Amino acid sequence: MEVSGKTKVFCVIGNPIEHSLSPIMHNAAFRHLNIDAVYVAFKVEEEALEDAVRGMRSLGICGMNVTMPHKTAIVKYLDETDPAAKLVGAVNTVLNANGKLVGFNTDGVGALRALEENYVKPRDKKFLLLGAGGAGRAIAFQLAQEADELVILNRDADKARVLADALRKRFNKKVVGESLLHNVLKNWIKDADVLINATSVGMHPHQNETLVEKSLLRPELTVMDIVYDPIETRLLKDAKSVGAKVIYGTEMLVFQGAASFEIWLNRPAPVNIMRKAIVERLQARGLSLER
Repeated sequence: MEVSGKTKVFCVIGNPIEHSLSPIMHNAAFRHLNIDAVYVAFKVEEEALEDAVRGMRSLGICGMNVTMPHKTAIVKYLDETDPAAKLVGAVNTVLNANGKLVGFNTDGVGALRALEENYVKPRDKKFLLLGAGGAGRAIAFQLAQEADELVILNRDADKARVLADALRKRFNKKVVGESLLHNVLKNWIKDADVLINATSVGMHPHQNETLVEKSLLRPELTVMDIVYDPIETRLLKDAKSVGAKVIYGTEMLVFQGAASFEIWLNRPAPVNIMRKAIVERLQARGLSLER
């Protein structure tokens, strides 16, 4: 598609940003739907974040994704944030609504849609969530509304307990926060229906690392990993080997991107096209799935 003076601009900011797959995913969606738009990536240093947000407004950039390390810091520069982003304290999507910048967090929605599209309905299920960082907090916010029980384990136990307390009070559900120690993990995983790794453990170049021993996994468990490089982490390989259902990090990546797309353009995102673009790019890097 030819870029012209009428072409709408969308972007992602972060540091580093060269690895981002968002341009691949969103530009594939624009081409498929014949939308006159382009999506680009900008490296933004932490001290330049306020200027970058000001630039979004003044240049008329229609929508922005935000990745590390700016998800939390950007909140104070926006005009408004939606309830989920406000509670999570992090934004990964910004809509430019005629000069008014509104922040959203689609990580939790993306995780929920990834589960549901893979036939895992959160209602009446017990979830064990590893990690209480930006993505973990967003996922916890969504699960606390849907699941029967949510246990959050984090290396910083206080972070997990504070988050659990806030979610328990808001949604009146059973939410527990504890330390991510082996004996604690072993205790809670026994009764869990779904395990989600929302940490970076297992990400390239540390793809042989895992937080969960294979002996703790079982066929009845569904295991989801938000890491997508490699596509199949050690955790997911171990889960598959014992017969557990697995959900790849590419699923959450695609669905959180689709949620951003729908916020910006108010129309359904072509999820299959976006997923195909992501998987093809990862496979080109030699990150294909081991079947």
